[in-house]
Amino acid sequence: MRGVTMLLAGLLLAGAGSVLAAPDAQTLLRRSDLARGGDLPGLAWEVRLVNTGSGSDGEPPMRVAVSATRVASLAEVIEPQSNRGSKMLQVDRNMWLMKPGLKKPVAISPRLRLTGEAAIGDIAATNYAKDYRATLLREEAVDGEPCYVLDLKSANKQSTYDKIVYWVSAARLVGVRAQFFSLSGKLLKSATFQYDNTVQAGDQRIAFVSAMQIDDALTDARTTLKYSKLRVKAFADAEFQPDNL
Repeated sequence: MRGVTMLLAGLLLAGAGSVLAAPDAQTLLRRSDLARGGDLPGLAWEVRLVNTGSGSDGEPPMRVAVSATRVASLAEVIEPQSNRGSKMLQVDRNMWLMKPGLKKPVAISPRLRLTGEAAIGDIAATNYAKDYRATLLREEAVDGEPCYVLDLKSANKQSTYDKIVYWVSAARLVGVRAQFFSLSGKLLKSATFQYDNTVQAGDQRIAFVSAMQIDDALTDARTTLKYSKLRVKAFADAEFQPDNL
């Protein structure tokens, strides 16, 4: 937790130095990752995904249990029954899928669709600071809340999206809105976030994501993710080995 505490302290000092100076974009991105599971030593939570709008008929809600460390995350499908037991493991920038009937894990991309508008990478612990290079575009309010608008460009082929425009609250230091783009610059979908959960990070209690709403850019298709049962937990390294899935 020492790294988390130093990061928080650094941001506070940077803000105290000048009210005119915006924080470094990459540092701001790294801080916002904490509220979505990135760079925290050990957390577990559940996500419930519900699809509405175009193409959602007959697609049942999904419930997934997620375990995460600073470098890895493991998601296991609990519901629906037809997908129960499927596991998605992410270690650094590599990801594998294991499900009943397979003899060994299969390498996959985090861009692979999980359900509705949600990609597999959307439910893993978010570590944008590792996968994207951030620059500050401007300052802009979202629903009256001052935000820094960051341009995130993919730093590797294993990222979930090629480009993201990300609104980070200047006061709360959490991501509140996102737009996701293809390599050609086409808007694919957008998202909004809520933070009604909290988690202990070092000697500070910080906000943690409670809901994410993902909307398709061209249709009324929508996937809503609700986060619950959040708890700090220690994990053995063996739990994040592909051979142990």
